[in-house]
Amino acid sequence: MKIFPFLTALPIVLAASACATTSATPSAAPTASAKLAAADGSARGTAMVTQAGDGLHVVVKATGLTPGIHAVHIHTTGQCAGPDFTSAGGHWNPTARKHGKDNPAGMHMGDMPNMTVGSDGTGAIEYHIADAMIGEGATPLLDTDGAAVVVHAQADDNMSDPAGNAGGRVACGVLAAG
Repeated sequence: MKIFPFLTALPIVLAASACATTSATPSAAPTASAKLAAADGSARGTAMVTQAGDGLHVVVKATGLTPGIHAVHIHTTGQCAGPDFTSAGGHWNPTARKHGKDNPAGMHMGDMPNMTVGSDGTGAIEYHIADAMIGEGATPLLDTDGAAVVVHAQADDNMSDPAGNAGGRVACGVLAAG
């Protein structure tokens, strides 16, 4: 007699547990990455962009640079033709703002913090770009002509339009989805 209530409840328990285990597996967050290179093609680091609910998370790791402070920006065109990388275009600016976090009419979505490079030639930054998406929405990072990450020779003054007096472009990497 004690087995009957157990056998009656068993199908209900099994059905409930089956429902709990059939939930959809969340898809991986969209990403884009780039291999940074100097004008001569030598490796200068990597960039990784990951889309999250609050925007894009960017990590840039550089090597082989001169010690000091270097501006780092996302540029509008996915091309990195040497020797000066002007093929990467201007800063990613889909909202038509001015340059620099200190500019009252700024800032570009592609403006990022300066990167300090140590005596060993390495540096890194991590940055968050609010309300941005890799390949969707009204202002996708990877639009029809792509995007690139560029490291400049000097620090960004975070104010001067269009590029913060950051000097020449010393490394560039084309961002590719996936």
